[in-house]
Amino acid sequence: MLVELLCDVQTYDWGKLGKSSAVARFAAAQSPDFHIQESTPYAELWMGTHPKAPSQIKGGKENLRELVAGNDKLLGEKVAAKFGDQEIPFLFKVLSIRKALSIQAHPDKLLARQLHARDPKNYPDDNHKPEMAIALTDFEGFCGFRPAAEISSFLKIVPEFAELAGQAGTAFCAAVDKDPKGEHREELQALFGAVMGAPQTTIDPLAEALSERAAREKEQFCGCHGGLPLADLIQRASADFPRDVGVFCGGMMLNYCRLKKGEAMFLKAKDPHAYISGDIIECMAASDNVVRAGFTPKFKDVQTLVDMLTFDTAPVSEQKMTPAPFARAHGGEALYFDPPIEEFGVLQLTTGTKSAVDALEGPSIFIVTEGQGTVKAGDASIKYTAGSVFFVGAGTAVELEASEHTVSYHAICEV
Repeated sequence: MLVELLCDVQTYDWGKLGKSSAVARFAAAQSPDFHIQESTPYAELWMGTHPKAPSQIKGGKENLRELVAGNDKLLGEKVAAKFGDQEIPFLFKVLSIRKALSIQAHPDKLLARQLHARDPKNYPDDNHKPEMAIALTDFEGFCGFRPAAEISSFLKIVPEFAELAGQAGTAFCAAVDKDPKGEHREELQALFGAVMGAPQTTIDPLAEALSERAAREKEQFCGCHGGLPLADLIQRASADFPRDVGVFCGGMMLNYCRLKKGEAMFLKAKDPHAYISGDIIECMAASDNVVRAGFTPKFKDVQTLVDMLTFDTAPVSEQKMTPAPFARAHGGEALYFDPPIEEFGVLQLTTGTKSAVDALEGPSIFIVTEGQGTVKAGDASIKYTAGSVFFVGAGTAVELEASEHTVSYHAICEV
């Protein structure tokens, strides 16, 4: 089965405004009834069966969740047996980011069940939420903790950070000096807890002073591990979120990651992160659970975040993914981003004439981000343009005939 979808848009404050948002442009391409308002922040396009915003079948009366529920033929027998037969195991999105999202992490399955039972309002389901981001434009984000030596160097040369961290910062530096290659998880957890738990009256003057230091020092900001990009980031974050602890948690403790178009990163459960700017394709397990602690007016759960994180430290290069060829796609260039989980992988398919994807054992959803042409499956033949989204049932092969250079992203689940 091949069906075209109409997808729901989320208008969060951090989204890009009006036509500058890929989310808005894609939504407008799907339906003539979608009218872009230039002052509205169009943040996310949801593609899938999540109960908060299931995609609609274009030209039909039911939504995608209703279509696949109980239908092992569409989901694939192995997928239905593994993940249940009521929904697609992943949630696929486009994000358009104007300013930083909250500093956050997502629970693993055990913690998700506990949080949902304790606080279903703020944790609406009991699933984990590992996720992957692929850049559609130049992208910035925070992802995972920096190497311990980098955090220690910032504590030594940035007096505002050292003052905020207090004794926990002194203990962390002593541990790193004693064993530069050690993991230091307990010391890092204590440092993170001290920074995130500091009273706002302490944070206010130190955050302002840090922004002023970044503006003053520029290329020399934070020594060999900082420089102008980090100085600029601190100033932008301070303008968007004045006197927010996130400038310390994100800027001083987390990796600053930049992706070029087509590059990707994977974030496992309990990895701290925050997206900062750009347009991305995002895929995750089918969940909406977020534990937040900075850069947000939304519900914050600082103690849960401090308790849950793995406190792994690694260079930013270890967060990035290397795509592999995909033997079941033919024609054009096929690159497959395959994270170490079963719920999803994402195929990036580029073609100038004709390409095809073989029948798969599970369901897939794909969005065209560039180009136009026709997609075919069996007797179905549907015109596509940039922004078109399609659901492909298990066991269905598809063919794309491009009338101009086409790029598409296919979220796939196979067991």
